Amino acid sequence: MVQIVTDSSVLYTEEEAKAAGFDVVPLCVSVGDMDGRDLQINMEEFYGRIGKGEIPRSSQPPIGDVVEVYEKYQDADVLNICVADGLSGTYHGALSARDMVENRDRITVFNSRTLCGPHRYMVEKAQKMKEEGKGIPEILEWLKSAAEKTESFLIPQDFGFLKRGGRLTPVAAALGSVLKLKPVMRLTEDGTRLDKFFVKRTMSAAVSGIMDHMKKKGIDGRYLLYIVHAAAPKEAGAIREMIEAEFKGIQIQMMDLSPVFVAQGGPGCVAIQYIER
Repeated sequence: MVQIVTDSSVLYTEEEAKAAGFDVVPLCVSVGDMDGRDLQINMEEFYGRIGKGEIPRSSQPPIGDVVEVYEKYQDADVLNICVADGLSGTYHGALSARDMVENRDRITVFNSRTLCGPHRYMVEKAQKMKEEGKGIPEILEWLKSAAEKTESFLIPQDFGFLKRGGRLTPVAAALGSVLKLKPVMRLTEDGTRLDKFFVKRTMSAAVSGIMDHMKKKGIDGRYLLYIVHAAAPKEAGAIREMIEAEFKGIQIQMMDLSPVFVAQGGPGCVAIQYIER
């Protein structure tokens, strides 16, 4: 028996994950004196506090929670598919939790090297493969291949969130002086940091630049594209229309970012992500 475990980067609540057959261990988030778990706190209050100047912070799931999930499946081979190492300590926390349980060799921890949309698809596909009777070696083989066929771009509105979080390369951090422009950040290939991809003057120009890159990469209907945003439905909708006009037949999913990723990218940010299906 194989049991898939992951974290809230996949934008599933614990209840939604349970209904789908896998387990989610939510990350932690706080803003001011408001503490909670990812996808469980009141988003209206969360954004309201940020609007008043309170700084949100995020952290990995408590190791004890991960240990508890591992121990729940004593008779299963557990595969924990984690958000990218470098963007969160979740991956290393999952490894540490593995060392705390008996029969630890039955637990495999995989660094997805991505987040949110593509991470979600990896887990959904892994769960489907499990239901088809595939074992961890075969699922891992696919996951490793999938991790090579995904990219993520972020268009932030408030660069200060990324700078405070330390999730930028040194070159990207220097962009703090051009906040009136639209910097497009790309997740590095190893999934550890965001780096500058290019800078444009408008949102439409930024999206056009991403689409030009997608065309050069041969992105087509074989790929699933995600537009993930932090309370920016109007901007996300306009981006969807632009992409659909240029990439006929491409499947697009739109989702709201969870509190943890709003804390990292800031309110109003929009991410464009894709992964080969």
